Amino acid sequence: MQSHRLPEKRYRRADLAKATGCNLETIRYYEKVGMMPDPPRTAAGYRVYEARHVSRLRFIMRGRDLGFTIEEIRGLLDLVDGGTQTCAEVKERTERHLASVRAKIADLRRIERVLATTASLCSGEDVPECPVLDALAA
Repeated sequence: MQSHRLPEKRYRRADLAKATGCNLETIRYYEKVGMMPDPPRTAAGYRVYEARHVSRLRFIMRGRDLGFTIEEIRGLLDLVDGGTQTCAEVKERTERHLASVRAKIADLRRIERVLATTASLCSGEDVPECPVLDALAA
């Protein structure tokens, strides 16, 4: 029995942007910095993206949504591209990122406490004295 494969769906850059919700300029940036593989081109020189480009771009975008830096995502992609990834290595990188996120959350909570305390000292009246400005100037 002969296998009949349907041709793979192909995307123009605008179609790739629509399929992923990614901005066109952001796609260009990811290509420029080497995070997206070069797409094949038509005889007329137009870029033609494939399902693997959609998957890769979604991976990058999800990584960004989770707060991974470009370099952290690049490192994960290097592991995947090289076929050298291990769950242990990915977990270690993820736990390192998680520690960074937790430190940022702690900083934001500290900032929130200071701002709430400072704002509570302000009367909100139409007077020239303002505890908030005094605290910032200290």
